[in-house]
Amino acid sequence: MAVALLNLVEKALRVAKQALGNHAGKPESGGLPREAHIVAHCIRKEEGHTFTELVDRIGLMPEVCDRLGIHPEALPDPTTFYHSVDRYAMYVWRALLRVSAQQLRQSGHIALDSTFFERDQASQYYLQRQNRTVTTIKATTLTDTESLVVLDVHCCIEREHDTKAGPRVVVADNGFQDWHTEYELSAYDLDYCVHHRGSKPMAVAHNALNRANGYEQRWMAETSYSTTKRTQASALRSRFWYRQFREVVLMFALHNIKKTVEKL
Repeated sequence: MAVALLNLVEKALRVAKQALGNHAGKPESGGLPREAHIVAHCIRKEEGHTFTELVDRIGLMPEVCDRLGIHPEALPDPTTFYHSVDRYAMYVWRALLRVSAQQLRQSGHIALDSTFFERDQASQYYLQRQNRTVTTIKATTLTDTESLVVLDVHCCIEREHDTKAGPRVVVADNGFQDWHTEYELSAYDLDYCVHHRGSKPMAVAHNALNRANGYEQRWMAETSYSTTKRTQASALRSRFWYRQFREVVLMFALHNIKKTVEKL
């Protein structure tokens, strides 16, 4: 569902300022406010623009320029936004995700699941020349089962097993079932409702108890994946793995922010 872009900019600007904290505002060297870069990337992901198209698009929206502190007749170079992805470390994008999740009420029931994002946008010739053989990035997320807010995300290029993702969750499928993890989580005040593998009587009884305790809500995590990939580009545009990780975090942060935005 489409959202009001100006309202999205205002919400994203507020969240970005909270995420940056004392670092919000213009840097000492001058230029755009730091939060303006983050909001510009939100616009880019929402509308699927390249960096060049992003600058042209912003120049056509005087109200957006006014809120971002950009003069319509002196637009920044596209490389300004490109390099800001490198300048802002991963903890900035994670802070954006965390603050965006805090904008909505959380139920306390969390689902753990994984999805994949394509990273083979370039030609096969380029991939072979750069020795890039991995075509997908695996993202494991914690999702609130009522608000569909993504609370945290873990990205990896190697096919890491689900049990190695370190879950602190309520519900997950049997891919996350691991006795070592359950033993470690026994020290926390958590209801670890994960389906057990196999068809032994103990596993069957345990799974029946999980279903009675809300295991069926696990599919809500897949709903958040579907919404994110349907409303944003599911393939990653960045070339380097660390930029792709930041792009994945930005996608889920934008997914959270859009839940607070007016729908058209």
